[in-house]
Amino acid sequence: MDHKLRVIYTCFPGGKHKVLTFSYDDGRQEDRRLVEIFNRYGMKGTFNINGLLTQDERIPKEEWASLYAGHEVACHTAKHPTIARCPDEQILQQVLEDRRALERVLHYPVRGLAYPNGSVNRHIADMLPFAGIRYGRTVRSTQSFAMPDNYMMWDPTAHHNNPELMQLGGQFLGLYKTQYLYMMYVWGHSYEFTARDNWNVIENFCKMMSGHDDIWYATNIEICDYMDAASRLQVSASGDFAYNPSATDVWLEVDKQMICCKSNSITDL
Repeated sequence: MDHKLRVIYTCFPGGKHKVLTFSYDDGRQEDRRLVEIFNRYGMKGTFNINGLLTQDERIPKEEWASLYAGHEVACHTAKHPTIARCPDEQILQQVLEDRRALERVLHYPVRGLAYPNGSVNRHIADMLPFAGIRYGRTVRSTQSFAMPDNYMMWDPTAHHNNPELMQLGGQFLGLYKTQYLYMMYVWGHSYEFTARDNWNVIENFCKMMSGHDDIWYATNIEICDYMDAASRLQVSASGDFAYNPSATDVWLEVDKQMICCKSNSITDL
């Protein structure tokens, strides 16, 4: 019997095709103001903390859980060395000690990493999954909106001081072809806003990007976990049902219709 050949696309949660995420390093005092801006405009951020650095200008560990609630805390190594110059044992120690320090306070597995000083090579990227790291963010801005090929070498779209940030944001808002998945990823350090007296940059950007129905606002690890679940979805050969073995609902566009494949179940398409 003939069957209809369908066109099936993976979507983000809610059937969206765009995702916006942020990543900020070092856990400095200015994170308080940045988190307030993110919360006001419905943004989601990942905050990369050196768990064994406790100088006065850094957020005290007693505030980590409350301040970053609703966002993600990720590793930035324990003491922020340029790890490409370190022996392998030291690299692993820096990451694992950072994880231990953060997890003792936060009570959830810390699985992300922003490479300190942008220091990374292929050997490091291949090694760190054995330390429980699911992704690693670089400092190589792409000025594009493609999904990463390798989450252990995750290049952001732009630093917030990029003079074309608002233009890039406008381009991202204008993307409409739903046959693609698009990501805009902004990174930086919150203390740079104070140093440059330009808090208006992030305020204006978040205001412009807020409240769009076709954008998923997500942390770095939420993106990784969702795309991992999507990769494990098993669609029948005829495209009429899908089995989702993961604990996360996955959305599909099936012949322009949005369908939610519930976790641990089979869904008719």
